[in-house]
Amino acid sequence: MTRKVTIRDLAEAAGVSVTTVSQILNGKGERFSLDTRRRVHQLQEEMGYVPDFNARNLIMKSAQTIGVLVPNLGNPFFSMFIRGVQQTSRERHFIPLIFGANHDEKLESYYLQELIKRAVDGLIIASASITGEAIDNILKKNGIPYLMIDQNGGPSVDRVRINDQQGGQLAAQHLVALGHQRIAVVMPEHPTQNLLIRLDGFRKQLAELGVQLATTAVVTAAMTKLGGYQATSAVLAQKPTAVFAINDETALGLIRGLHEQGLKVPEDISVLGYDDIDLDEYVVPKLSTIHQPVVTMGQQATTLLINRIQDQRQPEQLVNLPVELRDRESTGPVK
Repeated sequence: MTRKVTIRDLAEAAGVSVTTVSQILNGKGERFSLDTRRRVHQLQEEMGYVPDFNARNLIMKSAQTIGVLVPNLGNPFFSMFIRGVQQTSRERHFIPLIFGANHDEKLESYYLQELIKRAVDGLIIASASITGEAIDNILKKNGIPYLMIDQNGGPSVDRVRINDQQGGQLAAQHLVALGHQRIAVVMPEHPTQNLLIRLDGFRKQLAELGVQLATTAVVTAAMTKLGGYQATSAVLAQKPTAVFAINDETALGLIRGLHEQGLKVPEDISVLGYDDIDLDEYVVPKLSTIHQPVVTMGQQATTLLINRIQDQRQPEQLVNLPVELRDRESTGPVK
């Protein structure tokens, strides 16, 4: 069996010391001649030398790794978020380790502990089930920098903030402008703080426009396509002319349920989503939604976290990202 090429093999082939090779490959070889640096890099490629990760960690005192914890890897929203995390991680020479906790607190705690055991430099947590106890007992005690998504005002120092209040307002303005007065909302049973802000913006904007949202008009369902589908009967019981689904996955499932009940969207009932996932433009009808820049969220979250990893004494970092209406085909005027 062919053995792995070592740094000593590369040093001998280049005719330099192991220390010289190590410094050149770690970007600290400015004091060596250009010919030496070129020779080391050329031989590295020819010999197929890959630096030993654990040895590098000891030298650099950093794993150049961040952990990313999301509630559901199958949700297109988080797939887009992870895309942004991966792009910026690569640009900043970090490796993201990504896990889906599936809304399971025990599994989430397990992943957090395992990531810390593997010496990750920081964590992005986009899971709603994270507890204050887990943060205090696992993250703070180990001095691990972290950033939380969808938990506005949470305990993390740095934040990427979406204007969910405005997002809810835009949703209300759009539906009322189309003449809708009887409106239902589909929300999860235990919403995160950002979802509550979204609903608050929607409700208050409706009131300003002369439309009251009844408590019974808020239907609870899981934030999944299946959740939206299963909420169909409860939504129809409210006899709405329009529905604001708190995310696109829920909206898409609801549209399927409405179709099976013989209703046309938007002719019989309008459906408005929130997020603007990739799938929205590939369903019939195309989904009207409130756009939030999900890929940018992932990029910015990663940027802030790596900035914090590299300088934990810097001031609080805050990024505000905009929302806007995407008016497509699933919403229309009251007939």
